[in-house]
Amino acid sequence: MVREPTSGKERIGFDGVARALAQRPPWIHAAPASLRAAVALVLWEGESELEVLFIRRAEHEGDPWSGHLAFPGGRLDPGDADARSAAERETLEEVGVDLADSSRSRALGRLGDVLGHAESICVSAFVYGVAPRPDLHPNYEIREAFWTPLSVLADPDRQSVREFRYREQCLSLPTIRLLDDEQAPVLWGITYKFIEDFMAAIGRPIPFMPWDDG
Repeated sequence: MVREPTSGKERIGFDGVARALAQRPPWIHAAPASLRAAVALVLWEGESELEVLFIRRAEHEGDPWSGHLAFPGGRLDPGDADARSAAERETLEEVGVDLADSSRSRALGRLGDVLGHAESICVSAFVYGVAPRPDLHPNYEIREAFWTPLSVLADPDRQSVREFRYREQCLSLPTIRLLDDEQAPVLWGITYKFIEDFMAAIGRPIPFMPWDDG
């Protein structure tokens, strides 16, 4: 886990996040369940600031998200009541955190849906606060799970535009370096868009980076 000093801004807690998200009604896209996925943006009140839970997916051949940094989550299953239920189920399966347990978890709001054009999928993101910090138990799908302070997400020195090749296309996309290992993957794509939306909502906008996603 990366820890860096805060930026000097007034600390925001779960109540502040809930108020900020309530003031920004999310854009919700109507899509069939077969084309939907859901993720959980999980927050913990760290020693000096909020921290966000990220996962690094295991590498599997044929998996379009193999090795990516992301939030816990996945596609809706037939047994899921809705997208929120799917996000909670996937989080429990992938990292062992029970977001449905109201004694340890609090639903803070929702971000606007993001369309993944490359994979024809609509992803919903639900924001939670957890206390105390839960133990993480990554399953076989997850290489590692870790917490990242908000100051890391907003650090200009960790922002860059990188080129990615996808289906014979060269895309220039904004990224955030979450891990100190220079060989580790960076945050980009759908999860980056959610972080961009979340940080703007709580008054901690990340430096603007141009998008060229084809």
